[in-house]
Amino acid sequence: MVDTMALLRAFIRTARMVKNTSRLAAGLPADDEVLLDAPDERLAPALVAAARGEYDIAAKLLAATREAAEWENRDRYARRLAAFARTRDEWLQSWQSESPHDPDALLVKAELAVRRWWDSPARAELLREVGPLIAAAAEGDPRDPVPWRIALDHARGTNAGHTEFEKLWAEAVRRSPHHYGCHVAALKYLSAAWYGSHRECFDFAERAAQDALPGSLVQALPVRAAFAYLTEGGRAVIPPERLDEAADLAIAVSAAYAPADPWPAEVRNLLTYVLIRLERWQDALDQLRLIGPYATSFPWDRVSDDPLGQFLELRDGVRLEVASTIPLHPRSEHGGRARSGDH
Repeated sequence: MVDTMALLRAFIRTARMVKNTSRLAAGLPADDEVLLDAPDERLAPALVAAARGEYDIAAKLLAATREAAEWENRDRYARRLAAFARTRDEWLQSWQSESPHDPDALLVKAELAVRRWWDSPARAELLREVGPLIAAAAEGDPRDPVPWRIALDHARGTNAGHTEFEKLWAEAVRRSPHHYGCHVAALKYLSAAWYGSHRECFDFAERAAQDALPGSLVQALPVRAAFAYLTEGGRAVIPPERLDEAADLAIAVSAAYAPADPWPAEVRNLLTYVLIRLERWQDALDQLRLIGPYATSFPWDRVSDDPLGQFLELRDGVRLEVASTIPLHPRSEHGGRARSGDH
């Protein structure tokens, strides 16, 4: 016999979706307005110039971050410039030819070298040859923690042991105790997928978050540990409440930044993924509104070859889930059902 109540519940759920999904689009940009890995206003001109084979703007940008000790920006810009150079490196070759000892050119060169060999079957062997490039970048400005973030990534790729990792970590935090990029690199090394465990990864992330400066993205580090756990399995190890606490902490960090701010965009995208996996649909929709047009490749490229398409598809899915929980006939503020004449 057909379960009449089950059919009725399914019908009501569908009706709620149809009724409520369109209005839940409020605060979300249209699909064609969403950008993937959009550069900020400082990086964009450097990338445009690099596409023309010119390095001057990139050189000035990285020099400015070094002189002002903007280590977080410096790390992000070096990553993006190196990623661009993987397919268009004429500008970087010219820069190196003109200024072979420029600490900013050395930084991009070291980051590019690590990226270039990362996916090779002979990764460990090839990356060992990159060591001198990282050392040269570190010597370029002894204050700079970014070469030590690259060194931490390099240690992970070359199968370096914990003793070597600890030495590199000490050098990194001596230069910048709260550097987000270095913390992320260390977290990856300590993850279950590499040389640690889920518990070790969470312990490190939670300690770092407790010690972080107010408003620092390091406070959201536990949500990265949660992501690693959710994508690598092992549900019997970490209690569910620890995952929710990581998400709650990242929500608080996200709230400290303005909506549609490109700076915390990756953390917000990552948090949205975790919230979806935890089936916290309303919280996920809130983050999608804060993300605005700034979709990021990570984490969506971990689950799809089309990260932007995946982001947009899941955004629609979150709206449907939230819509299905909203009553078809919300009660009026007087306690009765809303009537067509109510305002």
